[in-house]
Parts: sequence; structure tokens; C-alpha cells
Amino acid sequence: MAANSETTNHKPPSDGWKERIYVPTLLAGVVGGGIGLISKRRMQFGTANLSAAYASNFAIVTGCYCSARELVRETRASSPDDLMNSVLGGVLSGALLGRIQGGPLGAVRYSVIFAAVGTTLDYATLYLKPLLRHYGDYSSAEDSENRSKQGWKLPAWSPIQILDEEALAAKRAREQQLLAESVGKLGKEES
Repeated sequence: MAANSETTNHKPPSDGWKERIYVPTLLAGVVGGGIGLISKRRMQFGTANLSAAYASNFAIVTGCYCSARELVRETRASSPDDLMNSVLGGVLSGALLGRIQGGPLGAVRYSVIFAAVGTTLDYATLYLKPLLRHYGDYSSAEDSENRSKQGWKLPAWSPIQILDEEALAAKRAREQQLLAESVGKLGKEES
């Protein structure tokens, strides 16, 4: 009985692979499209064509890299944070895409480039992830208590203001007065 409960609580090793492939691929497509929009060759080839080409190329390269990294992770049975997966995934995806693009010499060159760039980006992501989470966390109980009492607060310069009860009652009175005046003017114009 204990063996069954352990196996049901155990997550499969491939848990979360979609987020580690789809999200970077979509982001790379967006970045590629943005680079196509600002490229100096957009007048020559057309903005839409160049943006679509850059977006698809970035997405294909990123999809191949992320898929190879996940394949290596599954084969090695390691964690998603292991940088050796990035190195080996970069070598595999670079060799595949480099062989298609530039022959045997291209495979070697692309393998080194993909391994270096992919591992650098993965290392930067691992390093920045805790820093970015820090901004979203509310670590102090006192701060979270004050936020729950005050709610979300707009800056003073914002044209949208949250009114207290007195200001809200005064605003409703002004609206009623303006409504009565406009209905009175409308009645005079019709007669």
C-alpha cells in the first residue's frame, strides 16, 4: 500500500517540458519579429516579409535548441536547472542545424556557437529568476497588511482617483444637479 502512495505522488521526469519548450520558442518568435521590424533591410525585402522570416527563423532555432536540451535532460535523468543539459543540447541542435546550413564545417561551428549562446542564456535565466521573483514577493507581513487595508493605490498625478465616502457623495450630488439642469434645458428647447 505504501508503494502505491509513493508512486502516485511522484512527478514524472518530463513534468513541465511544455513550458520549457513553448514559452522560449514563442518569445524568440516575438523577438525575431521585432528585429525584423527594425532591420535596415526592411525596405529592400518588405517589412512584413522580413519580420515573418526573422520570427520563424528565431522560433525554429529556439525550438530546436530547447527540444534538444529537453531530450538530453530526459536521457541524463537530470534536473531542468543542470547547465550540462544546455551545453549538450546546444551541441546537438547546432550540429543538426549547422549540417543543414553549412555542411560538416558548419556543423562544428554552429555546435560551438549554440552551446556557448544557449548555456549563457540559460545561466542568465537561472541567475535572474530569483531576482525577478523578489520583486513580485511581499516578504514583510506588515507591508501585506497595509496593502490589504489600503488596496491598490494610484499615483497622485493619475487622473483616475479613488474617492472616499464624502467625496463620492459630493460627486453624486454634482451629477444629479447637472442632470437636472440638462433635463431642464432640454424641456425648454422642445417647447
